[in-house]
Amino acid sequence: MTVSLTEKAAFRLRTFLRGEGSKVTGIRVGVKDGGCSGYEYTLNLVKHPDSEDMVFEQENIPIYVDSQSVSLLNGVVIDFVESLTQSGFTFTNPNATDTCGCGKSFSSGDCGSKATPCS
Repeated sequence: MTVSLTEKAAFRLRTFLRGEGSKVTGIRVGVKDGGCSGYEYTLNLVKHPDSEDMVFEQENIPIYVDSQSVSLLNGVVIDFVESLTQSGFTFTNPNATDTCGCGKSFSSGDCGSKATPCS
């Protein structure tokens, strides 16, 4: 299971982690039901991993992956973009069969267009 960070994403995340001081130790990546395509990405600064999180590190950034999201996030690349119209983290997901225009929501496998989990 891998979640990869681009150089830009790693730089931005290190900036956030330093800014939070000792309050946070890493980032938690996951998915939740929602968005316009069925699943929505989550990315949060956290104090510690949950007991069932998959834990690894890249670019000196501890990454915790929600255990229920592992199969949907295998191979995801997280990037950070800045343009005149958009600024933020983006996700490139090889498991996505459809994505919405905003890039924050996706479906995979047998997911429908409604915000319901795959069966």
